[in-house]
Amino acid sequence: MSEKRTSLELFRLKKILSTLAKKEGRGTELISLYVPPGRQISDVMNMLRQEYGTASNIKSTTTRKNVQDAIVKTQQRLKLFKKVPENGLVIFCGALPQNGAGSERIETYVIIPPEPISIYLYRCDSRFHTEHLQELLRERETYGILLLDASQATFATLQGRRLEIVRQETSGVPGKTRAGGQSARRYERLREMRMQEYFRRVGEHANKIFLSIENLKGLIIAGPGPTKYDFEKGDYLNYMLKDKIIDIIDTAYVDEQGVKEVVEKAPEIMRKIRYVEERRIVQRFLYEIGHDTGFATYGEEEVRKALENGAVKTLLLSEGLDIVRVKVKCNACGYQEQHTLKSQMLTSFEQGLNGKPCPKCKAPALAIVETQDIIENLAKLAEEANTEVEMISAETEEGQMLRKSFGGIAAILRFKLQN
Repeated sequence: MSEKRTSLELFRLKKILSTLAKKEGRGTELISLYVPPGRQISDVMNMLRQEYGTASNIKSTTTRKNVQDAIVKTQQRLKLFKKVPENGLVIFCGALPQNGAGSERIETYVIIPPEPISIYLYRCDSRFHTEHLQELLRERETYGILLLDASQATFATLQGRRLEIVRQETSGVPGKTRAGGQSARRYERLREMRMQEYFRRVGEHANKIFLSIENLKGLIIAGPGPTKYDFEKGDYLNYMLKDKIIDIIDTAYVDEQGVKEVVEKAPEIMRKIRYVEERRIVQRFLYEIGHDTGFATYGEEEVRKALENGAVKTLLLSEGLDIVRVKVKCNACGYQEQHTLKSQMLTSFEQGLNGKPCPKCKAPALAIVETQDIIENLAKLAEEANTEVEMISAETEEGQMLRKSFGGIAAILRFKLQN
């Protein structure tokens, strides 16, 4: 997998984890198995055989059967792998109630994590332990943090939840004086020179520390009072670092406590970064549509046609889409047709097929043979055409516009389509 996790991969992981986190079993019948890269499949199989033996001591006949069945299903899935994938392997398996007590059915979910996992875990519980995968949804890119006021500066890095204070620097700038007359003016000039010297030192350290970080995502400047703005406006930072400033925020402190203040505000900052990226993508689409360049299209039918022609450079899909693609087949003559409809209409659509004659052979033998989420359906076409897929949240103004005005499905094109 590429180093940059795509918005589609994150969306898929978020969606499956959200579904799994809501599932509840009876007693302790749900298995969560995390296998890190490098672990031998045979070792895991041996462990599961031992767990199967231990489960035979469970007093409740139903619970014992369900746990042992889940272990067998987990072993069957493991056998499909010759070795653990390079990012590890996660299997969730267990008897889940379908329609009240006694309607349990074994369900199995296999997830290849989007980045390496380090935990080796086997857990039998009334819920699936998704929290270790939820951790992967947090941003992993490195951010630089620079806190400063007139007395000191602190340099830190934030990667995921890992915070490291790299350096602390005192300013050597004397405090402001209240004395009057010429000596006060001379004192102010001296103080100003010391401040310039301090800013230069801070800039040199910032350039050295932050420019050496490969793929630095952004720089956050923080601290109490106006000093941070004076520093930022000056010519102290390398132009490449200046371009990476994503936010300037107020904190009460400039030491370790101040860094912690920044980290508390970080989720909002990170969200803001993704919003900026999303806004840029949607604005590009709106520009092409607004100027009628022919390099953009929208609507499911038009976008599907463009994807099939290999014309789509970037596919834009709203996270708020709740639509399915349904394949209907005649069991008598094999006739097939496809429909796109809202998820909540699926049941009534299926009921409407009962007794409906086939358009080809007139036999009342139409049935749904496949249902696929529209996002996955279009994403599959995009992957085949080597097209970038961008999932756009419905929370930004642009995201709402994409969903409401353009149906949540749009594309920026590589070339114009012939009418």
